[in-house]
Amino acid sequence: MNKSDWQIKGQGHRQRLRDKFLAHGLAGFADAEVLEMLLAMGTPRKDCKETARAALDRFGSLAAALDAAPVELQQIKGLGEKNTFALSFVQAVARRYLKERLKDKEYLRSSREVGDYLVHAMRGLKREVLMAVLLDSSLAIIDTRVVAEGTLARNTIHPRELIKVALAGHAASLIIAHNHPSGSLTPSEEDKKLTRHLFVALAYAEVQLLDHLIIGGSERPFSFADNGLMEQIRRDCLPLAAGG
Repeated sequence: MNKSDWQIKGQGHRQRLRDKFLAHGLAGFADAEVLEMLLAMGTPRKDCKETARAALDRFGSLAAALDAAPVELQQIKGLGEKNTFALSFVQAVARRYLKERLKDKEYLRSSREVGDYLVHAMRGLKREVLMAVLLDSSLAIIDTRVVAEGTLARNTIHPRELIKVALAGHAASLIIAHNHPSGSLTPSEEDKKLTRHLFVALAYAEVQLLDHLIIGGSERPFSFADNGLMEQIRRDCLPLAAGG
């Protein structure tokens, strides 16, 4: 098959995929087809079918392929800067969309959407990151901010940085979240110590720490509040914050 023959066949194949999306959305798409269409945005005149399959074989899932760094993607034959730019750009747009749709929503009614955003933003990171979800006095979401990166422990996270973010954003309360690059959702003893430390420091600034979420390999984060750890920390630490 010469180049012009492939272009005719390839354009017909992609048009069928476009028509399928317009008719049914992503519901009828296999992961390989989704990735193929994304790669084609970067190289519209190139057959991306086998490259998409190779990426899925290499990373194991569509989410993992989208989370992969450009340098990792470019190790796959057929993937270059234009392809990887398309994937990175789509990821960045999705992240901004998920973040923007949270603003002004009441947290308790939108906690799943907050979890979706945090998982999307933090799941594929190779190093630990601490994020804060800022809430007003009615628990409406003000913003989300990255507070720290690197090794997160009680002796490396400075409470004043978190307090500064909270006060600058006029937050009455916070949800904090950090990722485990290992994929584990089990909170370590250092995670528990850090939460206690930040709870007390924020209480002195009259900012309430409502929850600590851990992002791992799962689609849902681990919640200190949902698992009773936050209530235990509150009982243990409130006397300290009150000066008792």
